Amino acid sequence: MLGGLGLASAGLGAARAPKPSPSSSPLKGRLKQSVTRWTFRKLSLDELCLTVKQLGFSAIEAVGPSDWPTLKAHGIHCPMCGGAELGLAKGFAVPQYHDELVSRYLKQIDLVADAGYRNTICFSGNRNGMDPEEGLANAEAALKRVLGHAEKRGVVLAMELLNSKVDHPDYLCDSTEWGVALCKRLGSPNFALLNDIYHMQIMEGDIIATIRKYHEYFVHYHTAGVPGRHEIGADQELNYPAICRAIVETGFEGYLAHEFIPTAPDIVESLREAVHLCDV
Repeated sequence: MLGGLGLASAGLGAARAPKPSPSSSPLKGRLKQSVTRWTFRKLSLDELCLTVKQLGFSAIEAVGPSDWPTLKAHGIHCPMCGGAELGLAKGFAVPQYHDELVSRYLKQIDLVADAGYRNTICFSGNRNGMDPEEGLANAEAALKRVLGHAEKRGVVLAMELLNSKVDHPDYLCDSTEWGVALCKRLGSPNFALLNDIYHMQIMEGDIIATIRKYHEYFVHYHTAGVPGRHEIGADQELNYPAICRAIVETGFEGYLAHEFIPTAPDIVESLREAVHLCDV
């Protein structure tokens, strides 16, 4: 989930990034990694940029257009852009928001392409009593109004899979099969899914088998520990090294982004541990 897109960054000259612990070894880099802006908002954006470079990678996401210049100044990539969405509940499956979403995403596609980025996030919205099939038809109709432009500009709209059991009650795109069904209806290489592993563990489990079965529809992944959405180490139930090996084995060339909310006193050390845990 994206959040905090409007957070302002501190000035470049004033940034003081915490010094992370030295890595025991260089990253293998078989799986490209990123971190979401909103879960590390205790650091200014400049500080986070310096931190990720010190940790050995160079990508931060959940960042909107106003903050892209800061990323570029640091040589940091944005593998999943935000800024066009109306929120999780007001998505492409909800007809009353179609016109506004279409307008916003047509502009966003140009902004993303002109910045040299590729992926931008989108959401289904809530059910609001609608049947899942009705939601598919609604989302298909709206997305077809923007996908032609996305194809011309080389931008991918990535719809995030979220849980409706704990965090986002009534969210429609809460299962892999619903998201895949929408991908098949649209039949465009410029529409895909953001597989949030935390959310899908809560909704359906069977994470590795699902990755192997549907990997062609996943353009991006998010991590967090279950339960609680915190660090991804041994104190939670997901085996992230095994999951990451499965992702690599599919030939995945995109990014896996850390979206856990750190609870440890040293949040940079939490991120360092997560990055090395997933560097399989």
